[in-house]
Amino acid sequence: MDIRPAVPSETDRVVALWEVCGLTRPWNDPRRDLEFARGKTNSTVLVGHLDQKIMASVMVGHDGHRGNVYYLAVAPDYQGKGFGRAMLQAAEAWLVAKGIWKLNLMIRSENTKVIGFYERLGYEEQDIAMLGRWIDPNKKTD
Repeated sequence: MDIRPAVPSETDRVVALWEVCGLTRPWNDPRRDLEFARGKTNSTVLVGHLDQKIMASVMVGHDGHRGNVYYLAVAPDYQGKGFGRAMLQAAEAWLVAKGIWKLNLMIRSENTKVIGFYERLGYEEQDIAMLGRWIDPNKKTD
């Protein structure tokens, strides 16, 4: 698998991957999320290519102190073959290259099937509570 930053011409294919993997929500515009994160100093979207097909992606970014990962997706036919691990490692490497030393990972409470995946990669539950508030009602995203 070849992993590299997503380019604008891949937007439809990346969003389709996120949709088939169940990562999109009605209140989030995935195209806006992708465009907002792609190729910035503190964020990017990486895609995994295999046989000319985008079969994996991850959005990664940081706030100058901690890193975050969103939209880690592997096409259903390719799941369980190490591609998710490779994408997460690429996201971690991107963060390390930016000088970030810790990755915080948020998982939707209903997405329990991925918890074991992350635990096998060394992620562990943290003793924190996450709170949120919409501060711009015109840009409601999650």
